Amino acid sequence: MSAAPPQSVLVRAHEVSKSFHSGAIDADALHDVSIEVRTGELALLMGPSGSGKTTLLYILSGLMRPTSGDVELCGVTITRHSDKVSAEVRRRHVGFIFQTYNLFPALSALDNVAEVSVMKGAPRHEAHARATDILTRVGLGDRLRHRPGELSGGQRQRVAIARALAGEPTLIVGDEPTGALDKNTGYAIVQLLRDQVSEARGVLLVTHDLRLRRFADRIIEIDDGRIVADSPVTQSGQALERDHA
Repeated sequence: MSAAPPQSVLVRAHEVSKSFHSGAIDADALHDVSIEVRTGELALLMGPSGSGKTTLLYILSGLMRPTSGDVELCGVTITRHSDKVSAEVRRRHVGFIFQTYNLFPALSALDNVAEVSVMKGAPRHEAHARATDILTRVGLGDRLRHRPGELSGGQRQRVAIARALAGEPTLIVGDEPTGALDKNTGYAIVQLLRDQVSEARGVLLVTHDLRLRRFADRIIEIDDGRIVADSPVTQSGQALERDHA
């Protein structure tokens, strides 16, 4: 039996903290978090509401800067560079599935998805062909020309997922990507994301849904802004106990 290919680090946080300031009030969202996400894995980031999951996801993907600490994203320590450099690294390497969809309301589902490939330099006809294929795979082949306002919440979420895949990102990150979907559709979507995992690509999802553990290689648990556990998952879908030191 041949050995599994070595995993590469896609994103690494080192002693990352984040505080929010509102007048005289300071709120600490993250406390000295160190974490890695690698190729060849689908990792779930789980924890109670207010635990810092989404803040950490935004920092790891370059959408938010930490108060302190460093983040290396696809080989670039983005915390030591300008916002412009961070945005370019994110554009080239990250596909983000937002909980609030963040679709262009004036564009059709097809154009919302195709625009990602166009921004990366693909001819529009190729971008449309790829977008059509991905939208069909997420069950929206008959909604290509519909605008977001003409779609249900679950359908808009599937457009957002298709858009994240369209740019062939190295790292796919999602904030509750199945939150607006029914059980069967949610499973199908996570299986689609699971299929994206390879020796050159990884997936990190924030979720409350314990049922998604079956799709994961790793479960990272966060509480009160600190990583409290980081466990590989067995083939039966059970996380092995390994508390984070």
